[in-house]
Amino acid sequence: MPDTIFQKSSEISAPADVLFDWHARPGAFDRLTPPWEPVELLSHEGIENRDRAVIGMKLGPIPKKWIAEHRNYSAGSSFEDVQVSGPFAKWEHTHTMSAVSDEKSLLTDLIHYRLPGGLVGKLLGGRFSERKINRMFRWRHRKTIDDLACHQRYRKQPRMKVVITGGSGLIGQELQSLLSTGGHEPIVLTRKPATRDHHRQWDPNAAEFDPEWFAGADAVIHLAGENIAGQRWTSTFKDRLWKSRIDVTDKLVSVLALMNAPPKTLISASAIGWYGDRGDELVGENAPAGAGYLAELCKAWEDSSYPARDAGIRVVNPRIGIVLSPKGGALAKMLLPFKMGGGGILGNGKQYMSWIGLDDVAGAIYHSLMTDSIQGPVNCVAPNPVTNYEFTKTLGRVLSRPTIFPVPGFMAKLAFGEMAEALLLASTKVDDAVLNSSEYQFRTPDLEDCLRHVLGR
Repeated sequence: MPDTIFQKSSEISAPADVLFDWHARPGAFDRLTPPWEPVELLSHEGIENRDRAVIGMKLGPIPKKWIAEHRNYSAGSSFEDVQVSGPFAKWEHTHTMSAVSDEKSLLTDLIHYRLPGGLVGKLLGGRFSERKINRMFRWRHRKTIDDLACHQRYRKQPRMKVVITGGSGLIGQELQSLLSTGGHEPIVLTRKPATRDHHRQWDPNAAEFDPEWFAGADAVIHLAGENIAGQRWTSTFKDRLWKSRIDVTDKLVSVLALMNAPPKTLISASAIGWYGDRGDELVGENAPAGAGYLAELCKAWEDSSYPARDAGIRVVNPRIGIVLSPKGGALAKMLLPFKMGGGGILGNGKQYMSWIGLDDVAGAIYHSLMTDSIQGPVNCVAPNPVTNYEFTKTLGRVLSRPTIFPVPGFMAKLAFGEMAEALLLASTKVDDAVLNSSEYQFRTPDLEDCLRHVLGR
């Protein structure tokens, strides 16, 4: 049975050796894994000859390991992945980075593969596999183009050691891989067991910080906090939300302020919940805090980071909008009902949703880290907020599904209580003024393009 051959090439705005180094650094596998693929890197030794990668994946409900070995390593220009065991009868993938000019290179992925089962396997799964591989590499090349463009913008600035709290969360994982492939050194505080060299196990409930974790750090990115949409807002859960943000930030700032050489920058997360329900009003970073529990929580959260300024630390508060990714957050919860044709507007559909793609959340935080002139609140939202009606119809169009089953406001309140009013029915139309004035380059400023990108559609 002859091999099936796949090839894709893209021009990259970076020298070939820079593109190669990006692939060789820790975090590259995470950068190149589409968010819809249920795979996990279990171990990776590197990309030199005979180094191996072990990937956890699922074939339907069945867990399986894919083991690949790297061969034909040529520093600065190419390397190869060869399947040792896994889902294919054969898989040989050559990555080539060739110079186009001093500042541009050509990335080429060339794959020779065979499906198991011979002719029968090709007849049954050939078209499916071709579509799946094409979909994956369209996404991978766009991600690579965007990442290299991002890193080239800041290439003249020194590399940093950056401590991330909440590093195993949705945004934290995206940030640590972006930082590491850019040549920075992320140190991740996580509640999970420390399975990697740059991880430190930390109990956010105890909220104690070892000063040694921050020794030599240039910056801290503080993302830790209880999932605000994790459950109905009972008084007990609201107390947990408060402690996980305000109490933890208080303790973090206290440790940083007492250091002889504290980090130069603290990026302490916040949310657009700061503004409350503002109807059609376009609100920028200078707008006052709104009313309600969520606005009070966000205000206290930001206030708890400000004492770090007295220690000479630059403080940035990214007010994060509705993050779009199938790996977690609001979009992940919407996908199943929408795919089943049960999607519809919430309430009257006129409330504004200030959204942002996961790539741009990480990108905006990275931009804030690398831009010394930015301090204080930064609205991490795309430049085009939409109404819930517009969002619903766009998601339905991307998924090719009808959106004819509205959820009345009173039903949302019955199901979710106060959380529904603050997160689902409140209207928050947020301006990206600071990002715009500091010339941040959005990857997906258009909603439909963002949804098609993150969903591979």
